[in-house]
Amino acid sequence: MVGIGPFVTLPIVMGLMGGMYLYAWIAGAILSLVDAMIWSELGAAYPLAGGSYNFLKEAYGRNGAGKLMSFLYVWQTIIQAPLVAASAAIGFSQYLVYIVPLSFVAQKIVSGGVIVFVTFLLYRNIESIGKVGVLLWAGVIATLTWIIFGGISYGHFLQPLLDMPDAFSWNNIASFVFGQACVKTIYSYLGYYNVCHLGGEIKYPGKNIPRSMFISVLGIAALYLAMNMSVSSVIPWQEIKGWQDSGQNNFVVSIFIERLYGHKAAIVATVMILWVALASLFAVMLGYSRVPYAAAVDGAFFRIFARLHPTKNFPYVSLLVLAGFAFMFSLLFKMGDIISGILAMRIIVQFIGQAIGIILLRKRNGTTNLPYKMPLYPLPVILAILMWVFIFYATGGKIMLSFLAVLLSGLVVYFVQAKMSKSWPFNGSMSE
Repeated sequence: MVGIGPFVTLPIVMGLMGGMYLYAWIAGAILSLVDAMIWSELGAAYPLAGGSYNFLKEAYGRNGAGKLMSFLYVWQTIIQAPLVAASAAIGFSQYLVYIVPLSFVAQKIVSGGVIVFVTFLLYRNIESIGKVGVLLWAGVIATLTWIIFGGISYGHFLQPLLDMPDAFSWNNIASFVFGQACVKTIYSYLGYYNVCHLGGEIKYPGKNIPRSMFISVLGIAALYLAMNMSVSSVIPWQEIKGWQDSGQNNFVVSIFIERLYGHKAAIVATVMILWVALASLFAVMLGYSRVPYAAAVDGAFFRIFARLHPTKNFPYVSLLVLAGFAFMFSLLFKMGDIISGILAMRIIVQFIGQAIGIILLRKRNGTTNLPYKMPLYPLPVILAILMWVFIFYATGGKIMLSFLAVLLSGLVVYFVQAKMSKSWPFNGSMSE
């Protein structure tokens, strides 16, 4: 998913990292590729709607701890998926300010309205959604192409690469690993695994799911690096850092186009970035609305989420609940807190849980029937776990405590529900 992430995080990362920002994008690509190996092996082996819900259930045991892990994943998805949607909606309202001056309250009204609009677009069958999606992503590619072409035509496109050695230092590397720049950079890459949430609707999943993820990560990395080089060849990172420190603006790409082609062209570019935000929000809500639905159909989550629309045959209750939370979050929270919260909500149960799950699955089932086998196993698993532990720490104490509160509430709800239904661990079964 190429989304609004790079546009809203670009000034943050460049400001935090200074001349090291290109190293940050490269590091993000490497970390995403490592994690994509885990997703690819799981997605190819279990191509079902719901993605991580099924992965965790299979890895930890359908009749054992897998019930708890998959429930916790769906529970935190009800929180973190709307946070992702809210980030795109807030990004939309922030960039709209470049065209139309808006007060803080007006920006919140716009961000909430965007959630409602995209929900309307998704309130239809999957065939119609596919056509809308193609149209939206055509705008994404056009926007990125224009940004990259602008930097190349300016004549200093390679200068940021030439400046990279001067920016390197071990102190800067350490500040990236343990700081907010790491969080914002990784956020910009998220979405490469979205195809796993639609696994049941993918043809030839054993080949197409891994292929889709690796193409996505490499394509996003190439586009993001080229976009950053374009922008920084026209607007020095020191100037962007000054904007960030003073809180002047977040629409760096619009100013980039303005300096190259004038104000009218910048307005067009801003409209295209708003289009990208809509595409990002569209993809997020489409994929994640299938997660509570898949769990409910499986009997592992609240039954109401299993309802399909009577004529359009899509999980409308799941979509509307996620949209409702996204609407509320877009009104209540700021972009920086949302980005950190998104990562913190996913890391322990989903990312680290899946990495450990790969080990459990290989030990129990072997690798003979795996459509895709990650290379250099178990090194990618070890690297992924270490990576996510560092990033979880980098989100900060406040965000980590928020995640723990969500996790604790999920544990309470699960065990109460399990006690009432006599499910694991109250059914006398400790494993499969």
